[in-house]
Amino acid sequence: MSLLPGIPTQVGPVLFKAACPDCGARFELSAGALRLAIGASRRTTFYSFTCPECEAAVRKPAGERIVELLTGGGVRTLRLHSTV
Repeated sequence: MSLLPGIPTQVGPVLFKAACPDCGARFELSAGALRLAIGASRRTTFYSFTCPECEAAVRKPAGERIVELLTGGGVRTLRLHSTV
């Protein structure tokens, strides 16, 4: 039961749907399998994971909505700082 009316209680671990651009596999990943890097621009904000099928390192851009979903789901986040 939720403590706030209309807001469901989380029942289990959060899973994120993902796909590998190399082998085309589609799968679900736990928050622990993803990494999020937040930079100063869209080009430097991305998430990454290792494909469980072909073991390729995958890096994809992350817009505002993706950042919100990943951080809300417990994905570890690295904030990149400018050296300027």
